[in-house]
Amino acid sequence: MKMRTKVLNTRAYTYTQMGTKTISIMDDAYELLVRNKKTNESFSQELRRILPKKRSIMEFAGAWADVTEEEAERMKKTIMDYRRNSSKRTKERFFGK
Repeated sequence: MKMRTKVLNTRAYTYTQMGTKTISIMDDAYELLVRNKKTNESFSQELRRILPKKRSIMEFAGAWADVTEEEAERMKKTIMDYRRNSSKRTKERFFGK
């Protein structure tokens, strides 16, 4: 008895298209975009280029590594003095002296 093998051919096609949105902007904002746009750059590319990107907090790790202990204490004292004086002024403004 001879066995027959069945072969199943399948193909999968994936097509991904970015969605689009229509936005309304004032004429002056449009003119700013047109003036700022580079040659062969889409408005989407321009907006991605000029708008700030979300940054990781880890980019700032060690940023103050060269600050001495004395400088850090002086900064902390300045901040605390400012907060204390700000609170005092606020209380005086709302509740009188």
